[in-house]
Amino acid sequence: MITDLIIKNFAIIENLHVSFGHGFNVLTGETGAGKSIIIDAVNLLLGGRARGEVIRTGTDEASVEAVFDLQAENVVRRRLAELGLDADELVVRRLVSRSGENQVFVNGSLVPLAQLRELTCRLVNIYGQHEHQNLQQVETHLQLLDNFAGLQDLLTCYRQAFEQTRQIEQQLARLDLAERERQQRLDMLTFQSQELTAAKLVAGEDLELEQERSLLQHAEKLTAATAGGYETLYAGQSAVCEQLGGVADQLAALQQIDPQLVVLVETLRSSLYDLEDVAGQLRSYTEKLDFEPQRQQQVEERLAVLANLKRKYAPTVEELLAYQAKIAEDLALLSDVAGHREQLQHQLDSARAELLAEGVKLSLHRRQAAAELAIAVESELAGLAMPSAKFELRLTALAEPSAEGLERGEFYLAANPGEVAQPLAKIASGGELSRIMLALKRSAPEGDGVRTLIFDEVDAGIGGEAATAVGEKICRLGRTLQVLCVTHLPQVAAFADQHYQVTKEEAAGRTSTRLLLLDNEQQVAEMARMLGGAQISERTLEHARELIASSSARISA
Repeated sequence: MITDLIIKNFAIIENLHVSFGHGFNVLTGETGAGKSIIIDAVNLLLGGRARGEVIRTGTDEASVEAVFDLQAENVVRRRLAELGLDADELVVRRLVSRSGENQVFVNGSLVPLAQLRELTCRLVNIYGQHEHQNLQQVETHLQLLDNFAGLQDLLTCYRQAFEQTRQIEQQLARLDLAERERQQRLDMLTFQSQELTAAKLVAGEDLELEQERSLLQHAEKLTAATAGGYETLYAGQSAVCEQLGGVADQLAALQQIDPQLVVLVETLRSSLYDLEDVAGQLRSYTEKLDFEPQRQQQVEERLAVLANLKRKYAPTVEELLAYQAKIAEDLALLSDVAGHREQLQHQLDSARAELLAEGVKLSLHRRQAAAELAIAVESELAGLAMPSAKFELRLTALAEPSAEGLERGEFYLAANPGEVAQPLAKIASGGELSRIMLALKRSAPEGDGVRTLIFDEVDAGIGGEAATAVGEKICRLGRTLQVLCVTHLPQVAAFADQHYQVTKEEAAGRTSTRLLLLDNEQQVAEMARMLGGAQISERTLEHARELIASSSARISA
């Protein structure tokens, strides 16, 4: 429900903050005081069109903000959690700028307008001359019926059968497409499999071959360097090792004369051993080098084969091997397509039979419930100044099952005697829509899951006892839902749980709208104004008290 509404610089509203309560909230005031502006502001939070002309003169930006208590709104809380905005409270704010840079915030996070609509459409419905009217959305009519009759479990079973059928149909469609392309694909996969199998791929061999190719390409340089190094260090004339050994021997002969030479001799001997070891390794390296042109050609040819396969199928040998395994699986599936189709067709026949059975069961309950709903709504409309209205939900069979059942549903209305019933979404006026929704809500309080209702023209064209009946019905509706109602009728306002007065004040040459929660005496005064106009007498005050008292007694009875 809406707990707080904050409006700034919107039309003639400069700064307004109002807290709404549970139950039946009534807004009254003089014509032109700004009651409809408040409804327009709420409509903006429901995703209504943002127009620059709503910005208060002399300011650059208008803002509307609302706080929603989500304790009873499990669906919205789940959706918020999916968006990473988990909370027991929802704060929505919409900014309208003259520059056109309009913004939407949900719990402090900037979100797209579509996301705002998705959330708030589950929380509030406005009934009157506004765009946000569920009754004019035909797709909601079946939902209202199902909720009225408590058919959610039947609908869930039907939807499960529908989804199962849809999935099998999609599998068959993919299989049929595969069948049309089967032979062509079989030929292609067979060729690819043979090509990859003939290559006798080994994981990592491409890296080893590239290393071997590099060695073969530089074999002469490597031989010259390693053989020459061996000759220089050890085998050649005046080899380094021979000269180094000579120096070490000379110094060793003199170490008796100077003991300090011992360390130098040891260092030379150690270096000599290291160089001899390096010379030996160079000789071994040289002996292993292979200059065979035939081997180099074999390596190049093998690398060319691998490069061709990589270019065709995958960038590495490991991925080529994985692709080869996948081809084997696809070939097995394509080879047994007939058996797979037969199995799927059998599953589809069973699924369609189950879908039809669930659909027929749901349809029977819907047709029974549609008749009961029509009787209940007509009974409610009779007390809402529409005594001759004929209301019905027409169920029309679909050519193919949909996710919602075997039929579509649409409300029809004949508001006056002798008229032919026509689609409600096309013919009902704002006032009629409000009263019809009130009748539906009275008949099925949880109809569309929305728990805050705003009625803007529910009292249009009625008065007297009918107005009293409207007030009583809304008040009783407020026992389970939050209701906000703009009204000019004291008979309706008398039933309010909370009564707000909308006034227009002038200060410093500017006009502003104010909203005041009335206490008992203030409510009596406002009711007296509604009963008698500007001239309030003791008689109208007493009449107002009597009207409030009788309304309270009527509800308590």
